[in-house]
Amino acid sequence: MSGTPIRRVALLTAGGYAPCLSAAVGGLIQRYTELLPDVEIIGYKHGYHGVLSGNYVVIDAEARAKAHLLLNYGGSPIGNSRVKLTNAKDLVKRGLVTEGENPLHVAAERLKADGVDVLHTIGGDDTNTTAADLAAYLHEAGYELTVVGLPKTIDNDVVPIRQSLGAYTAAEQASLFAQNILAEHGSNPRMLIIHEVMGRGCGWLTAKAAAEYQAWHAAQEWVPSIGLAAERWAIHGVYIPEIHIDLDAEAVRLHQVMDEVGCVNIFLSEGAGVTDIVAAMEAAGQDVPRDPFGHVKLDMINPGQYFAKQFAARLDAEKTMVQKSGYFSRSAAANAQDLELIAAMVDKAVEAAMAGVAGVIGHDEERGDELRAIEFPRIAGHKAFDTSVDWFQDVLRRTGQA
Repeated sequence: MSGTPIRRVALLTAGGYAPCLSAAVGGLIQRYTELLPDVEIIGYKHGYHGVLSGNYVVIDAEARAKAHLLLNYGGSPIGNSRVKLTNAKDLVKRGLVTEGENPLHVAAERLKADGVDVLHTIGGDDTNTTAADLAAYLHEAGYELTVVGLPKTIDNDVVPIRQSLGAYTAAEQASLFAQNILAEHGSNPRMLIIHEVMGRGCGWLTAKAAAEYQAWHAAQEWVPSIGLAAERWAIHGVYIPEIHIDLDAEAVRLHQVMDEVGCVNIFLSEGAGVTDIVAAMEAAGQDVPRDPFGHVKLDMINPGQYFAKQFAARLDAEKTMVQKSGYFSRSAAANAQDLELIAAMVDKAVEAAMAGVAGVIGHDEERGDELRAIEFPRIAGHKAFDTSVDWFQDVLRRTGQA
């Protein structure tokens, strides 16, 4: 498409929220207004749901003039949803396509009818690989659409992208959440608190949130004579999907902490131990609930409650509390670190679109961390967190796990 004039640009945000969506939408509007002020911009409402239903908003003069305000908010002004264009059965059930229709065809015809030349998708690996499927389908039909994605995931688990948008903020917010929640350690003797953090298959967010919390903890002054003791506010265990949880061994260690300190505080990734939980459910003949993408519905199998039950009995806890920071974290406005990353990626996304280069923008770990449009076939999810990094080993040393 290089050299072909861009007449209409479409934006969509999809999947779960992350603290970058509103800022990325605002940044794209600002950049196009600066470089191509005559280009029309539309935003499909609720991601691919809006593409299938033809529901979009036109970015008018007021929205262009005030686009900078979007950088101050969380959520997404144009809305999200979880829609997989290759899951026809689910889309028929939801009334977005009729029986026998190919959702890719429906979406492609809508984009053609709407005259979209460039589609910017802001989402995770599912959102962006779906966009690639859509672009390939349109290409086969002779309609050229340049798709340029931005990587959104608080898990920071998109291959081969070094850092996903929103993850820095989510870790900071999860730490802030914990600073309040862990104060509950004094609400009962022998208190067990589990802070459940989002992270289906990657422990980066839980690990980074723990590191952020420990940095806060190290900067505080304490008054142990009255009970304001550092050890009671400390994190005593961090559990993530990449490291097997030896429940019996950890119970012995944490029982000693409970005896000495009077409480136990745990940071738990929502994906930690899920393989074991699912295996136990299947062995018992129970159905494992899954979403349209085939992912296990973590809120329904409830890992936090599972581990709370396992540990509470072993630690002789008198009271147990499980608190989830996910929605608190993912709906926050982007912090300064994320805003800087968003600005760089937005600039590169518009540059790629103007050059007709498709892909997902990110620092390519397999190409020397170059910020570029990474080819869609190379995009994948569930990048494992490297637990050997020094800062995480320091987290584990502080908890007594290493």
